[in-house]
Amino acid sequence: MGPFLLRRCLSFLATLAVASVVVFAVLELLPGNAAEVILGETATPESVAALQARLGLDRPPLMRYLDWVGGLLQGRSAHSVSYDTPTAELIAERLHVTLPLAAMAMVLTVVLALALGLYAASRHNRIGDVGVMAASQLGIAIPNFWFAILLILLFAVKLQWVNAGGFPGWTEDDGGGLREGFVALLLPALALALVQAAILTRVTRSAVLEVLREDFVRTARAKGLSRRQALWRHVLRNALIPVLTVAGLQFANLITGTIVVENVFVLPGIGRLVFQAIANRDLVLVRDVVMLLAAVVVVVNLVVDLLYAVVDPRLRHG
Repeated sequence: MGPFLLRRCLSFLATLAVASVVVFAVLELLPGNAAEVILGETATPESVAALQARLGLDRPPLMRYLDWVGGLLQGRSAHSVSYDTPTAELIAERLHVTLPLAAMAMVLTVVLALALGLYAASRHNRIGDVGVMAASQLGIAIPNFWFAILLILLFAVKLQWVNAGGFPGWTEDDGGGLREGFVALLLPALALALVQAAILTRVTRSAVLEVLREDFVRTARAKGLSRRQALWRHVLRNALIPVLTVAGLQFANLITGTIVVENVFVLPGIGRLVFQAIANRDLVLVRDVVMLLAAVVVVVNLVVDLLYAVVDPRLRHG
């Protein structure tokens, strides 16, 4: 287990280092003057020069990169140009919405996908299987922002069970509470989960059908296990490797792909923050948000690799 963990951790660090170089290069070393992009075409040369000095753009690129990475490693962050606030504070404030939203969407995705995937596989080529596959194909074809609009029209406008958007906060001091915050994120999480669950359902069904054809499943049935017992005790665990792979990528996508849904529901999350940063030409804030999202993807992939070893011990010695 030790060498397995060491290899994965070294790969994690190397990927994170490469990601930082790519993010810095894209936003800092592209042709053009970043200060002019931020201030716009009507900016005076004096204001451009002042912003260049403030952002450190008058220093060599290597020095700027080392200063940025060193600041991140020490817990320091640059100041946002448009908000005049450390980017770490802005990001931490928005993560209080995005992380619970992504977690709720992931739970809904896994529950729906496992239930529907096992149901379809256990009724292969029957009406239940055909119905689940048709519904999943529809879920893949329709984008999540369209689901979001439909959910608002049904539950907020017609039934008036919830508000159409906004977030009251997690505490009473913010005007909300745990229950109010959970209710406010329920529809956005469902809108995100429906598309991802449709994809994961098809993966789960295919993986379960493949394992069902293995000899050890027939042996388990011959020993007297029912089809349901064989599915839950033997088939599901052996089918989890491809399911975990897709689920890990989906969780990263749920965090990095909330921009549209958070804007539909007017949620103050990371997605809305990066959208506003791009609109305000705040390249400093965009750089740090993109680096955070890249780090999230890398961390999720590391966690998925470790889960592989838990599900299938053979991979620890592979």
